[in-house]
Amino acid sequence: MSIERGRKIADAVLYEGYVLYPYRASSGKNQVRWQFGVLAPRQWSDAGGCEHSWSQTECLIENEFEIGGTVRFLQIQRRVVEKLVDSDTFQEVESLEAEAGLWTSWDEAIEREVDFEQSSEFSEGLLDFEFSASRTIEPIVTKSGRRVGRFVRESNAVKGTIRLFAQPIEEARALRKLHLRIENVMPWTDAAASRDIVMRSSLIGVHALLEAKRGKFVSLIDPPEWARAAAQKCSNVHTWPVMVGEDGDRDVVLSSPIILYDYPQIAPESPGDLYDATEIDEILTLRTMTLTEDEKRQARATDPRAAAIIDRVDEMPPEILDRLHGALRYLRAATTKPDPDAPAENHSASVETPPWWDPGADTSVSPESDSVQIGDVSVSKGSRVRLRPGPRRSDAQDMFLAGKTARVEAVYFDVEEHEYLAVTLEDDPAADFMQTHGRFLYFYPDEVEPLEVNQ
Repeated sequence: MSIERGRKIADAVLYEGYVLYPYRASSGKNQVRWQFGVLAPRQWSDAGGCEHSWSQTECLIENEFEIGGTVRFLQIQRRVVEKLVDSDTFQEVESLEAEAGLWTSWDEAIEREVDFEQSSEFSEGLLDFEFSASRTIEPIVTKSGRRVGRFVRESNAVKGTIRLFAQPIEEARALRKLHLRIENVMPWTDAAASRDIVMRSSLIGVHALLEAKRGKFVSLIDPPEWARAAAQKCSNVHTWPVMVGEDGDRDVVLSSPIILYDYPQIAPESPGDLYDATEIDEILTLRTMTLTEDEKRQARATDPRAAAIIDRVDEMPPEILDRLHGALRYLRAATTKPDPDAPAENHSASVETPPWWDPGADTSVSPESDSVQIGDVSVSKGSRVRLRPGPRRSDAQDMFLAGKTARVEAVYFDVEEHEYLAVTLEDDPAADFMQTHGRFLYFYPDEVEPLEVNQ
């Protein structure tokens, strides 16, 4: 499997938060940018800066291996609008309007990639990389051909290191632990510099794609039992490695600055990036439709990526918008054949059975009376359990619940027919309210410890 298979997800990570609705430079949301995967210069970070200077990935791979990898990030490029004052004089401005045209100042981004390789030899690989400063000038010309100003694009140099090595694992000799450290080593002297200034010498949205050309990766979120102890000893700092590709593939790992689950996918209904993968496409699309023509004009002047969103929404056919409303996947068939001996007037009633996902209509499930076996204990509504959320949890908030006691409210099945438990916390003062409104916490059976046997 090629590393290219992971790039669609990696691109979403790279540009997460790049430009947010309402997609114009003057918006408050776009005043504080570059929120994810920032690696700042080491000296500034060590002096108390608010961003880290390094990230560490540790993951597991089986047997002899050969690794190909790519570290990807954005380098900020400041785009400044300068107004033409006379034939040789320019003045910096936030924006410039002329002949119905609009141009604005903005921090753009340059995509950067650094490739590396490592074999199963246990020697440490160290790769230094550097991208030099640049300055370019582009004239601003109206539709009539009149020169009214210029864009000045500038970027600072950035410099970093990639360190990769493998370690044998005593408890599981078939495994190796890969250790990847990425660090910003750009020299820096001004410890009091503001974050905005430092970002111009930082690595943004840093992540790594690792491809096993030989060997197979092991999931850290849901490892096999024989590798669980080794997985728990992997230390990942400022990053989150997950498997990518089709479900079950073990050739590519994405080490992301954003918490993901194994095998994340871009929804096929999504017509394009909105640079906010935590939001719902339909909501953002509908919001974008409400922008005034002047707001759309400002967004188009902010960034080509923002302009592409506006244009896509303006030209979106109704059937594409309808498709964003939602989709059901992996649902088993919910129909039966009509009884040929039944009266004709009853045929329509016998064709459709109640949808299996509706526990109130489907008699094959009963969340309030069903039970699940955990070890030697049968757990059902009313059982007391202790929460033990596992490492496969993609929501870090769940980790704060570890060790708390809860009461089971119902037993459900997910779309893949796995059992899971709806619970309320025993020490939650709002537990009665949550029960009344059916708002529960959800855990798989292997994430709880029974405290007593139901009577």
